[in-house]
This record gives sequence, structure tokens and C-alpha cells, in this order.
Amino acid sequence: MKYISFSRNFGKEAAIYAGLEKSTGNFVTLMDADLQDPPSLLMEMYQAVTKENYDAVGTRRTTRKGEPIIRSFFAKMFYRIINRVTKFEMVDGARDYIFMKRIVVDAILSLKEYNRYSKGLFSFVGFNVKWIEYKNIQRVAGETKWSFWKLMSYALEGITAFSTTPLIFSSLLGLLFCLISFILIMIIVIKTLILGDPTSGWPSLVCIIFMVSGIQLFSLGIIGQYLSKTYLEVKKRPIYIIQDTNLQ
Repeated sequence: MKYISFSRNFGKEAAIYAGLEKSTGNFVTLMDADLQDPPSLLMEMYQAVTKENYDAVGTRRTTRKGEPIIRSFFAKMFYRIINRVTKFEMVDGARDYIFMKRIVVDAILSLKEYNRYSKGLFSFVGFNVKWIEYKNIQRVAGETKWSFWKLMSYALEGITAFSTTPLIFSSLLGLLFCLISFILIMIIVIKTLILGDPTSGWPSLVCIIFMVSGIQLFSLGIIGQYLSKTYLEVKKRPIYIIQDTNLQ
């Protein structure tokens, strides 16, 4: 049994990267310690790689029994959105529980980015992957530390890490509102000059200002997400720092 102890909690993605980086076997698997990833599937995964000529075997949950309904709904919506805005498919219900050949591990390790989203990275590298389905299993002990907002943040991480579509959406939204504004201005001018209809008062003006300002802030927020990712990448900080380990 080998272990790596970080100097602090660097998060799940750093832990996965460290485990893959320090692994030396011809076959590598990731597994949650709470036994939500059934160890009984390991032999089937091994057989698929060694005898069926797959490069990796992934697992996906067919049910989300035991999860809050709202969390399950947003999870399904996330996979629908991300599969529309990315150029490769991310499997709905996919787990980090995956059995890989060394060639797949090396491919994932070649992606040195600081902002990591493992499910996306596994899909990005490709290879011949078999998917095994199983019903959701409740954890043996403890409670999840993934709150709704943490999961939402993680979902945004995945979208911004593998797609620039939100930036395009922001630009199109800006063009749309410029067009709407131009049309409204023309309508007001025509009604005032030709029909003699006086311009509306300040309530309509305030509503328009609030609406346009909201769109601008929304667009700036999208740009800020990408800018923050760039900021963290150019710093070249280590993904993790080891405090103690028994690896040689």
C-alpha cells in the first residue's frame, strides 16, 4: 500500500492527477474510497481490456437513486448542455471509476493544464472505451462534501474548460440587443415625427437600462470566467504539493 499526503487539500482533480502521475503499473484504475464504485466490477473491467482489446473501461450510473431530485435534474441538464457545446461526447452518469491501459494514462498526463476536469479529459483523449452500466450505490459511510453550489461550480468548470461557445453566445446576445435597440429607436422616432405620439416616460427607460445592464454584466461574467482560467494557467503553479509519501 502506497500513499501520498498533500500539504493541504488541493481537491479531487489534483488527487487524481497525483495518483496517475505516481502510478507505475501497466493497468491503472481510479476508485472512490466510499465504495460507491463497486469493486466487484474490477474483474469484468480487466477482462474487457485484456481479452476484448479495449484501451479503457469506464462506468456510468443508470439511476441516481438516493440523490435529491433537483440535483439529478441539473446533472442531466448539464450533460445535455455540455454535449451540445463540445466537439466530443461526455457520457451521462459517467463516473471517475475507470480502468485504463498505460497508454491512456500517459495521454491524460500529457495534458498539463492547471484547471482540470477529469471527465472531460478522459473523453478528450479518446481511445477505444467500453462503458459498463450499474445502478447507483449508496456510500458505506460518511456524507458527501459536494454541495449543490460546489457541483454547479464544477459544472461551469467543465463547460469553460472544453468549450468557447459561451463566449460566442455572449457576442450573439450583444448583437441581438443592439438590433432590438435599433428597431425600438426607429419605432419611437416614427411614432413621434409622423403620428405625433409623445415618447414614453422614465419607467420604460429605466426598465430598458436595467435589462441591457444585466445583459452586459452577464456577458462580462462569462468573459471573466475565461480570463480567470487564463490567469491561473499562466501562473504555472504546481497542481499539488506533497507533504509526506512512502513512494520511492
